[in-house]
Amino acid sequence: MANLSFQNIKKVYDNSVVAVQEFNLEIADKEFIVLVGPSGCGKSTTLRMVAGLEEITGGELYIGGKKVNTTPPKDRDIAMVFQNYALYPHMTIYDNIAYGLRLRKFPKRVIDQKVREAAEILDISELLKRKPKALSGGQQQRVAIGRAIVREPQVFLMDEPLSNLDAKLRNQMRSEIIKLRQKLNTTFIYVTHDQTEAMTLGDRIVIMKDGFVQQVGTPQEVFHHPSNIFVAGFIGMPQMNFFDARLTRTGDRYAVELGGAQIELSPEKAARLLAREVQSQEVTLGVRPEHIALTESENAVFAAVDVSEMMGSAVHIHVDACERDVVIVVPVSEEEAKEADERFRRGAPVRFTFRGSAAHLFDKETGMNLEQQGVADPFE
Repeated sequence: MANLSFQNIKKVYDNSVVAVQEFNLEIADKEFIVLVGPSGCGKSTTLRMVAGLEEITGGELYIGGKKVNTTPPKDRDIAMVFQNYALYPHMTIYDNIAYGLRLRKFPKRVIDQKVREAAEILDISELLKRKPKALSGGQQQRVAIGRAIVREPQVFLMDEPLSNLDAKLRNQMRSEIIKLRQKLNTTFIYVTHDQTEAMTLGDRIVIMKDGFVQQVGTPQEVFHHPSNIFVAGFIGMPQMNFFDARLTRTGDRYAVELGGAQIELSPEKAARLLAREVQSQEVTLGVRPEHIALTESENAVFAAVDVSEMMGSAVHIHVDACERDVVIVVPVSEEEAKEADERFRRGAPVRFTFRGSAAHLFDKETGMNLEQQGVADPFE
């Protein structure tokens, strides 16, 4: 098993296109790290540098305390699952899974045992005699995962392994990967653009944008304490609502004002703002849809329903408020669901508010979280 250390890692293509910049991260032995971000953010490039499939332009990469910048892929003791499967079309599924073990000259009995154990875990035992072309995309992906599993590597790399699966199988495979992680007891680096995978699989999440790390933290940390507007908007579904608002300070207390409403912030938030000596100012306010509540109070934001979407146990209401589209998640019972169409018809007036503890405050210029500004960079 191995820990990894990324020290100022950089990747530049053709001396001009910068794919990854100043990537610093310490990954503990047996930790499950997820790299997440939009297309082109540098997450897959980072993974390929770990695998040795991309040269490192600058910085140092250590696996198990050993610098591996120029170490060939075969000598890094890693296994990688690609998005496009990369199976050998002329081999049976059994031989595809066994191939790496045969190269390392494992005894036939051990190979057979490992292959059949992996096949059973992934529910592909009945496919071992087939060729890849006879399998669906989801089945081929499970074979690719099986081929990596049997190697028992120091580091397990996965590049969007579930992206080609349907929703039901993707959910199933997520739980299988969690079980695999417990059985394999190795270090995982997992790349995805799917925040659900990131939130459910990772011990910590590394959120990237334009080659830079935006935040590193547990799923709970990045969800409840996003470091900037990008992270706040990227993590969470439906996406966080953003408003132009004013933060007012009165002594040791803070409140936000928008749409004629004034909501006092929680003592915990006020304490963090006080510690950073934040003064009254115009801010970007973020509130998650599930943290907004409908109310009859006059101290509320007035809005009009635009669209309502029944999602089973909740209605997602799109309303016009503060000159923008705002999404509100309203939990409903079975009886309330029957009346939702009339209650939330287009144009219906509503009022909403939120708890002071649910407010996220971002600097208008930098987009940084005002509660975290001035804190030492945890990645240095």
